[in-house]
Amino acid sequence: MEIINWKELLYPYEQAVEELLLKFKNLDKECRHLGIYSPVDSVTGRLKTPASILDKAGRKHIAPEHIEEEIEDIAGIRILCQFVEDIQKVVDMVRSRSDMTIVQEKDYITNTKASGYRSYHIIIRYPLSTALGPKEVFAEIQIRTNAMNFWATAEHSLRYKYSGNIPQELQDRLHNCAEAAFHLDQEMSTIREEITNAQRLNEIRRKMTSNILDNIQKLHFMLNLEDMSAINKEFSDVWNSNDIDKLREFNEKLNVLVEVYRI
Repeated sequence: MEIINWKELLYPYEQAVEELLLKFKNLDKECRHLGIYSPVDSVTGRLKTPASILDKAGRKHIAPEHIEEEIEDIAGIRILCQFVEDIQKVVDMVRSRSDMTIVQEKDYITNTKASGYRSYHIIIRYPLSTALGPKEVFAEIQIRTNAMNFWATAEHSLRYKYSGNIPQELQDRLHNCAEAAFHLDQEMSTIREEITNAQRLNEIRRKMTSNILDNIQKLHFMLNLEDMSAINKEFSDVWNSNDIDKLREFNEKLNVLVEVYRI
């Protein structure tokens, strides 16, 4: 059996993990600095151990001299998101980068594994500048929500504990937990959308109210007391109705009135 110099083999992958971590952490940092929503909640990295590499090579019948060409996840980073819809945003970010080449995408969110595992995997070729010259290595980017990651971490621990042979009862319970976690992700996304819509409507309401009050102030010098009393009463009724459409109509009505009396 060929003797592998693990230190020499793994060093470029270690460098790749460090560089990828820095790039995506800086991307998140830049979004936050600019006040742009960042779909990245956290980023971690890992390097497969020699034992794990040999185990995978054995299972897939990969000769030692072909490890670098045929094992694509020796280097890996994991990007965690708060919401399911953020996963696609991160995927789009990766696709748009010119400093790495996508080799393969595996969507285990749409195509959930039988175990219940959900995640989005992207295999890339990543160029490095090493002391021995340019080199390209494979790396895997995993993108998932915090809930998906919690489940995957627990499942991995149990698989290790039972040497890959998890009792069927536990597998069934794990699958149910995976579905519950995904339901939680979907529910949180729905809640987030409702909050966002409410915030947007409140901002529209705030701006229209400000404009209405400004117009009422202007009309105070243009109309008689009786007309102003009627306008103030109508505004009070519209405001208390919490009907954004009625508020919009009243705002437009006052805009027209102000323009008419200016003429």
